[in-house]
Amino acid sequence: MPDDARPSTRRLMLLRHAKSAWPDGVADHRRPLSERGRKAAPVVGAFMARQGLAPDLALVSTARRAQETWELVAGALPHKIPERDAVGIYEVAATAILDAIRRIEPTVEKLLLVGHNPGMAELALLLAGRGDEAALERLREKFPTAGLAVMDFDIERWSDIAPGTGRLVRFVTPRMLEEERSG
Repeated sequence: MPDDARPSTRRLMLLRHAKSAWPDGVADHRRPLSERGRKAAPVVGAFMARQGLAPDLALVSTARRAQETWELVAGALPHKIPERDAVGIYEVAATAILDAIRRIEPTVEKLLLVGHNPGMAELALLLAGRGDEAALERLREKFPTAGLAVMDFDIERWSDIAPGTGRLVRFVTPRMLEEERSG
């Protein structure tokens, strides 16, 4: 197949919100980040900056903890990233999140979602058909708070994304990043 006939690559990054607090009397949607979460989010943002993982667009759950996570991650990136609030990725199944991704315009090549479990973990496992085996195994075990899954897809448009077609390139957690820094 000639190079100009090959499908383009789209990169999807799934970021679970950082660790949240559980203050008494606060509705789930309004829960803020905990101190641990406020420390972890910029670490993930700095990793993204070092690795050239700045997205073209960020879809961010409207839940306070997801919004705060994105603010801290975005602050570590080299330039301002366009963002959209995404009501439709809060407390929904992986298939609903996948539907939101399919509606993204094809001009966006690198997309970041900041959301919640269990939907984020389910979506990552649904999409990752192949990739780094060690990363896949870690992903199957647990998608912890502030975990970041990076997947590539050989598709022209986000509307073409399908289960099992992603290649998991990276899966990192704040704990892994801290261990790398201190080790």
